[in-house]
Amino acid sequence: MKPRKTSRGHTATPAKADKPKTHDGYLAALSYDKRAALETLRKTVKAAALEAEECISYQLPAFRLKGKLLVAYGAAANHCAFGSVIQALKDELKDYDTSKGTIRFPAARPPAACPGTEAGKAPDCENSGDSK
Repeated sequence: MKPRKTSRGHTATPAKADKPKTHDGYLAALSYDKRAALETLRKTVKAAALEAEECISYQLPAFRLKGKLLVAYGAAANHCAFGSVIQALKDELKDYDTSKGTIRFPAARPPAACPGTEAGKAPDCENSGDSK
């Protein structure tokens, strides 16, 4: 898509110019520290939910399981974010900025690889997509 001139003489950038099409494309545009933190989350989700498929949802890298959104992650100017069903982990995540479905954290201090699980034991992400 080519940029075009508007009626006021400004250059209009096409809406789809910089939208990521893959997880790798999204991560490639990030700084090293944010990319490293989010790659760790990506690997953890892939290991925990073997049947989950990578996708882009709302311009963020995400995973779908059985056609339903499982989790998404992304980066902003001052933090990284991981969105999922986190209300059950509220106590374990008290040191992080959380909302109904998102954990916000500095790239230098990501949450434990598997919050809410015992050491060395992967979470049961295979069933997470069914609860609502």
